[in-house]
Amino acid sequence: MDKLSIVIPVYNEENTVLSIVRKVKAVEIPLHKEILIVDDCSTDSTRKQLEKLAGDADVRVLLQEKNQGKGAALRRGFSEATGDIVLIQDADLEYDPKDYPELLRPILEDHADVVYGSRFMSGPRRVLLFWHSIGNRLLTLVSNMFTNLNLTDMETCYKVFRREVLETFELRSNRFGFEPEFTSRVAQRHWRIYEIPISYHGRGYEEGKKIGWKDGVAAFWTIIRCAFTDGGGNPDIGHETLRRMRKLSRYARWQASLMKPYFGRRIFELGAGTGTMSEFYKDCDQLLLGEISEDYRRILDERFDGLSHIRTCHLDLENPTKPEEMEEAPDTIVSTNVLEHIENHEEALRFARDVLEPGGHLILLVPAMPGIYGTLDAKLDHYRRYDREGLAELLEESGFVIEKIRHLNALGALGWWFNGKILKRKILPKRQLGVMDKLLPYLKIEYKFNLPYGLSLLVVAKKPKGHYS
Repeated sequence: MDKLSIVIPVYNEENTVLSIVRKVKAVEIPLHKEILIVDDCSTDSTRKQLEKLAGDADVRVLLQEKNQGKGAALRRGFSEATGDIVLIQDADLEYDPKDYPELLRPILEDHADVVYGSRFMSGPRRVLLFWHSIGNRLLTLVSNMFTNLNLTDMETCYKVFRREVLETFELRSNRFGFEPEFTSRVAQRHWRIYEIPISYHGRGYEEGKKIGWKDGVAAFWTIIRCAFTDGGGNPDIGHETLRRMRKLSRYARWQASLMKPYFGRRIFELGAGTGTMSEFYKDCDQLLLGEISEDYRRILDERFDGLSHIRTCHLDLENPTKPEEMEEAPDTIVSTNVLEHIENHEEALRFARDVLEPGGHLILLVPAMPGIYGTLDAKLDHYRRYDREGLAELLEESGFVIEKIRHLNALGALGWWFNGKILKRKILPKRQLGVMDKLLPYLKIEYKFNLPYGLSLLVVAKKPKGHYS
């Protein structure tokens, strides 16, 4: 990361706009600063003041043709931003750019994707406007109730974020509804959020403060609207699905319990993702988590920080090679919902056979029933769904002996068919995932009947002891 885009929405700030630009330029940070000023059709002499910035290579002035509000001005600035990180700065002098280094630190140290600067955490602030403070806290409370966050200051101006965050949702609010809308969308996409205490030099209405009670009512409505809508955008469907799968904690634990009798002491997971299933494998002597995504490996490292027996490694199953981190041959290889993403799945299985200890187990969970392949599979980049006979033949040709192959979750197969084939959805609704987790007692009963169909296939295969690579 080498550039910070600072977006400054401006409306009738003739007395402060040049001062804030000087303060922004003066603060020292380890990034090049790109300053984008969006004038929202000011009616005072703000535009004349902005003309004085002509020729400054670090400042770009964008003019709105008509007054649309802070949210619209920010969207304009975001669309023009070229930095790796984006920071919102008001044009008045309430917020001090000297806080930039601390606001940027969690992102630069890769602990956060979004940082809020809180006026209500410990930090110097001007004391005034009791009811305005109560309004801010009330809106933050209501927002937290719907987003399940524990922010102290949702309405703060200082929001700093990786630019790619904006690509995962669409913003609609034109005025001050931007604050709750942005917060709701960030929460829905499960971006990592930090809060940092900041100094605050608030203004009174006689000094030019513009937000009022009507904006509070609009913000409340925005919170409600966003709670029941998705926000569009172009989210990473795979990453979003992994995040939503957290709702299936009991279901995932049950799946792991079906695998556990076949676990050895040295486990190698192929395609660990963000570690949802890995949590259930860590009670072993060695756990190696193979993952191609650098972002996911970072999440895994953070998730299992302090557990010396767990290591991560780069693993490309389309062209797999033995990881340097693998000191001993694993006696168990486990892979859940990964093989369907691999075009050359034969090569991936041969790799698993080659690195597995003779007599060791390969445990696979893959999507079943090719006939229910639909938009959900396509958006998740699934090359295929598997039938029982074809998968068994594939594993035997790869040098494995099948010990167990079972369908799981017949009810889930019906839901997948309806969502992906009939409704043409791109991603499973979160509420449906929550319902499926609650239906676990039924799924356990269903499993006992060994039905000839289901959402997934669970396979346990063994590498013969006489088979050496």
